[in-house]
Amino acid sequence: MKKTLAQALERRGYSTLTPVQEAVTNPELGTQDMLVSAQTGSGKTVGFGLAIANAILGEEDVFGPAEAPVALIIAPTRELALQVKRELMWLYEDAGAYLASCVGGMDFRDEKRALARGAHIVVATPGRLRDHIQRESIDLSNVRAVVLDEADEMLDLGFSEDLEFILGTCPEDRQTLLFSATVPREIEKLAQNYQRDALRISTASEQKQHSDIDYRAMVVHDRDAENAIINTLRFYEAPNSIIFANTRAMVARMTSRLSNRGFSVVALSGELTQTERTHALQAMRDGRARVCVATDVAARGIDLPNLELVVHAELPNNHETLLHRSGRTGRAGRKGVSALIVTPKSRKKAERLLKFAKLTADWGNAPSAEEVSTRDQERMLADEAWFDPISESEKATVDLLTQSFNAEQLAAAYLRLMAKGRSAPEEINELSVDAPKPRAPREEFGESAWLRMDAGHDQNVGPRWLLPMICRAGDITKDEIGAIRIMDKETFVQLKADALEGFVEAIGPAMTTDQGHVLQVLDEAPDLPKTAPRPMGKPGGRFGDKGGRFGDKGGRFGDKGGRFGDRGDRGDRPQRADRGDRPERGERPARPEWKERAERPARPDAPRPARAEGAARPERVERMERPDLSEPHGAVVRKAKPVWGDKAKSDNWEDRPRKPRADKPAGAGERPAKSFGAKSHSGKPAPRKHEGDWERKSDGKPAGKRPFNKDGKPGFGRDGGKPAFGKGGKPGEKRGFGGKPGGRPAPKGGDATPFRKPAGGKPGAPRPKRP
Repeated sequence: MKKTLAQALERRGYSTLTPVQEAVTNPELGTQDMLVSAQTGSGKTVGFGLAIANAILGEEDVFGPAEAPVALIIAPTRELALQVKRELMWLYEDAGAYLASCVGGMDFRDEKRALARGAHIVVATPGRLRDHIQRESIDLSNVRAVVLDEADEMLDLGFSEDLEFILGTCPEDRQTLLFSATVPREIEKLAQNYQRDALRISTASEQKQHSDIDYRAMVVHDRDAENAIINTLRFYEAPNSIIFANTRAMVARMTSRLSNRGFSVVALSGELTQTERTHALQAMRDGRARVCVATDVAARGIDLPNLELVVHAELPNNHETLLHRSGRTGRAGRKGVSALIVTPKSRKKAERLLKFAKLTADWGNAPSAEEVSTRDQERMLADEAWFDPISESEKATVDLLTQSFNAEQLAAAYLRLMAKGRSAPEEINELSVDAPKPRAPREEFGESAWLRMDAGHDQNVGPRWLLPMICRAGDITKDEIGAIRIMDKETFVQLKADALEGFVEAIGPAMTTDQGHVLQVLDEAPDLPKTAPRPMGKPGGRFGDKGGRFGDKGGRFGDKGGRFGDRGDRGDRPQRADRGDRPERGERPARPEWKERAERPARPDAPRPARAEGAARPERVERMERPDLSEPHGAVVRKAKPVWGDKAKSDNWEDRPRKPRADKPAGAGERPAKSFGAKSHSGKPAPRKHEGDWERKSDGKPAGKRPFNKDGKPGFGRDGGKPAFGKGGKPGEKRGFGGKPGGRPAPKGGDATPFRKPAGGKPGAPRPKRP
């Protein structure tokens, strides 16, 4: 160990090292890569600080001038990164190290200036460090050691891509240390990709989780959950307590509730700024706050020296989070309490979490108001202040009180003043709580015999079908049957030795079951693996018709084997298990005729034959009535009209006589100087009227705006005609005008009639009404 580091440890009060610290500081390891797993609170921060000393200091005891960083520490959360920085500052103080931090929520420009001035060790979070690398504000070409603290948490938070980018930027000849409380498969994969011959270190303390923590499971009604938290805080009166919740809304609610009850409380969640989170933790360390309500952002790596109580207001989602939450207390040999608030509907979840975490908890009710009062009295009488001598500064006040009041008045006033500064306990309804019964150990089966049956997975043999069949055949119960091992072509059944004689007598000399399967008594136990592999694609699977899982004929989610595949493996997946001596398939039957026709290529359409010269033209079909969606007021049904006009079509239309075209008179093609139609008010010729023009009147004058009916709808006359009003001022049924579009409206109470338009362009007199 370096001399400067040994001096720092001695000054800090380290007489002995923890097991994980001794393991990583073994002189024989040198600068070897390591994958270390140890429980929380075992001194991992100081451990990897000592482990990288040989790589970053070399043969020297102190650092040279600060330039590019030589060590890089990556942590998942901001609080943990800043805590690691504080620990390494006092550890490398005598070595003259300059440290810089790069964490989210801080001023990017300040961090950039600190890196420009130079730093030996950089502590960072993955996201902010990647930003500095991409903006070229940090140089990692001289890094000799990289430490990933709480690597499993970083992968859970989705930092895998950032870690791969950062490690790919660092030199390849670096020392890489991975520290994690658990080592899942993702951590092992990361170690294989970015470490060289890493040494796996697992301390003995990892096998026994949290031996210094007392776990309490408190069962309460749903309505008493928050009252149970208040009574738990009052019962233990810990110098520092932390309450864990799953959501930010629950953190805000509990913070407000405890603050109103007089607790000195702070909040810690992801919605707070980094400055607010730093101030909250500092208030807990200084003693200005005694209770912290937090989400799982504080479940990793946060070290509060006087934290003695952890309350799980809401149960975590997995047992690993339960261990990390509880690991905030009981650190470095100190004792702590982890209390789980369990409602009746969440009891099964609590039992499951404790079982997976391999923890044992004391089940009971939450502290009642009477228990809290009793505990207050015990703490009051056990206080050392009763036995301390009276100082000179206190003597005058003590004499004044004893002369002014008697002993009973002084005692009552003391109790009232003490209760005034504390929150009163809550009344809680007790529940009858029974501790979960431990699972009884399995009794030994004793002497046994083995039976062999000539059927297995290939014959769709399963335990639910096999067990009742064996019991019926041998007239025994399931208690006489032990292990059942189903193979591909055969099945082995363990039977108690004292039941073998009765079994053979009941089944008969043929040893045949009612399903036609033959049994055979073996002389000795068969040599079988502990768990027989279940073949994929063979009969007898799970949720499958003929094998596999969710598959029709084997595999997983596949029709005929493989995973998500139709007939086998997917991509570069390994091939499926060998099917053994499966008989060869014969020739496939011929395909059905309809399938042959369906797979034939489509024939090209034959060209339409030309009509012979002089042949009659085929009859054309008249159009069907259909709605006209082009009308502005909606669908209007038009009458079907003949294709050839109003005149009847002759049988021989080509021989129909045609009227000769008359010769044009002289000057017929010249345009007249003036229009002979109606004139506008400006004296210019009126524009020509187009059929279907909604914007012009029948006399050729501009209409200005589009006309509307009385009910505000557009006109509904044919070809864009104007609305007309017939008898009673109501719109006409079919056409608002006479037989011609653009006719003159009828007078009030009259019928709409067309009018003539003589050659002079002036409107003629209206036709007389019909009698």
